[in-house]
Amino acid sequence: MLTAAQVTDVKADFVADPFMIKEGKIWHMFFEVMNSLNGKGEIGVAISSDGLKWTYQSIVLREPFHLSYPLIFKWEGEYYLIPESGAANRLALYKAKKFPYVWEYAEILLEGEFADHAIFRQNDVWWLFVGGNPRLNDTLRLFHADHLLGPWREHIKSPVVSKNAGIARPAGGVLAMENKIIRYAQDCSMAYGKKVNAFLINQLSRMDYSESAFAGNPILQPGSSWNMHGMHHIDAHEITPGQWLACVDGYKRKLMVEAEY
Repeated sequence: MLTAAQVTDVKADFVADPFMIKEGKIWHMFFEVMNSLNGKGEIGVAISSDGLKWTYQSIVLREPFHLSYPLIFKWEGEYYLIPESGAANRLALYKAKKFPYVWEYAEILLEGEFADHAIFRQNDVWWLFVGGNPRLNDTLRLFHADHLLGPWREHIKSPVVSKNAGIARPAGGVLAMENKIIRYAQDCSMAYGKKVNAFLINQLSRMDYSESAFAGNPILQPGSSWNMHGMHHIDAHEITPGQWLACVDGYKRKLMVEAEY
């Protein structure tokens, strides 16, 4: 488990929104650190040799505005990071200058106020889910592009979720496998980030989109102790056939903590 108490270079109110990636034999986990001195989210990183015991490293990305939800991925040998930056009215891409500690701004992907996102590549097309209408968390928009840097175009059927806070806001990256594509969504119908549901994408093309609830929902829900009041994020990785490693977060009385499974 990783908590705000393990953050050493800033005073942290909480940590949240974990995403993992493996470089060589080392797992790297990127996550939001809420800086209690300036009231803004910044992006921190921790490392682990087994994905279970984590050692905090440092803040690796900060801006004059709030950052969170640092979706990390690798493409054509380069590492990229897309943090949530709705406070700046944009969704921007950052590229690693010296992984995992030094990042540089690369490109604005979308302009607008968005709440969390999920990017993936399928059938030689880039796809991007973004949470629209962040004050209500009830809208999910879908964009596509031929190239990572765009131009990004909104899907003809977007928004693919409208006026439903129970299934709209993204809750981690899309899990794109050979025979199925799964997206995760926060249930914000009763309260922010109460639990996480999964949806199976049945049809995905430039002209069509459909999905259905994934069997076994909810994927994550409140339990006891650290996640007593809600869970709203999952990042899952298949490390060997049938064996998975995931990082999740949860909260108790406004104190956000993270656990890795």
